[in-house]
Amino acid sequence: METAEKLAEIYGCDKYKAQLAGLLHDCGKLKDDRELLKKAFEFGIILDDIEDVNIALLHGPLGAEIAKSEFGIKDLEILNAIRYHTTGRENMNLLEKIIYIADCIEPNRDFPCVKTLRELAFSDLDKAILTAMGNTIKYVVDNGWILDIETIKARNFLIKKYKDNKVHRL
Repeated sequence: METAEKLAEIYGCDKYKAQLAGLLHDCGKLKDDRELLKKAFEFGIILDDIEDVNIALLHGPLGAEIAKSEFGIKDLEILNAIRYHTTGRENMNLLEKIIYIADCIEPNRDFPCVKTLRELAFSDLDKAILTAMGNTIKYVVDNGWILDIETIKARNFLIKKYKDNKVHRL
């Protein structure tokens, strides 16, 4: 939540929404897979081919449903930031980007290049997201796991945006 709040200040995003989405982003992270699947079924969440294999990805969509039903969140921006905080998606709005990267760089994270990623997040949000997604994709591929299509689409969208706008080369 605190990381999301700091990023919101820097990028001119609604701080209250960032705080709330940051606080609730993992409310769908349940203790075991059986409980996660049971809750998803109760909310009528249909698993796609990726979530069927990687159940951990289900906590984003489930978290959005829990935020809505149990915490009374009705704001679609907040719900989508929770829903896509793990995978990202094409054409993310500012709040979605902030929650995505805040989750990647929160203070308890410890992985190679997290320090660099933290610095980048506070200077170039899109480039930080591209770097994080590239690292995630490489990690998933190196482990022989299935890639989430939303992450690939999100990364491709950002790369195309940079290329089309000729902002700078990645």
